[in-house]
Amino acid sequence: MKKIVCLLFTGFLAIALAGCKDETPKPADQTPASQAAPAAPTAPAAQGKTGNVIETMNSGGYTYVQVDTGTEKLWAAAPEFVVNVGDAVIVPEGMLMQNHTSKSLDRTFDQIYFVESIVAPGAATDVAAAPADHTRPTVTAGEVDLSGVKKAKDGQTVAEIFTNKDKLAGKEIVVRGKVVKFSQQIMNTNWVHVQDGTGGEGTNDLTVTTDSVVNVGDTVLVKGTLVANKDFGFGYKYDVIVEKGTVTVE
Repeated sequence: MKKIVCLLFTGFLAIALAGCKDETPKPADQTPASQAAPAAPTAPAAQGKTGNVIETMNSGGYTYVQVDTGTEKLWAAAPEFVVNVGDAVIVPEGMLMQNHTSKSLDRTFDQIYFVESIVAPGAATDVAAAPADHTRPTVTAGEVDLSGVKKAKDGQTVAEIFTNKDKLAGKEIVVRGKVVKFSQQIMNTNWVHVQDGTGGEGTNDLTVTTDSVVNVGDTVLVKGTLVANKDFGFGYKYDVIVEKGTVTVE
């Protein structure tokens, strides 16, 4: 029987911030990422780690599996799905958390991969078809009309934020724009991509993590502390990002 569990985190990647259950990866002390380094997302699981489930449990909306690949035993967690001991599975690329504590399980895992889905062989031709990638929105609305977006009072445009990122880093910024992408409950927060029609490729899209739930096409006012050169690891690097921002629909 083919099995695939797609990440449709309901409200981070549920992948606490915005009502998530406590199981998505976050630092053990629950300190916002803007204040402390997370508990080391270090490296992704190699794509297509295949093995058999030797232990499994459900908790906090997640299914935990221990997989024996024949050369190693690893733990992985994905949004809750049905799996049995002995099942063959593929663990795709995901975020590796060191010393992650599950409150509901009252258990600390030395290493555990949080992934978007755990796949049964044959369920997909590409085991990386559903990587833990918050840049792929769970809600989309095609092209968004950015005309008529007015600069916020005492605020910045998206292009100005990129241009002046070194001066603005660590300071509160205010920007008005439209939501062009929205990903809910990934890495324990919601991810909002905001554009206002300014900037070019690489400088026209501001990423915001937030508790707020919005829709593509909404005009929003974003307030929050700007972080420059943020590297979450394994390719998730941002020249600028607003973490734990306030996103208000206008």
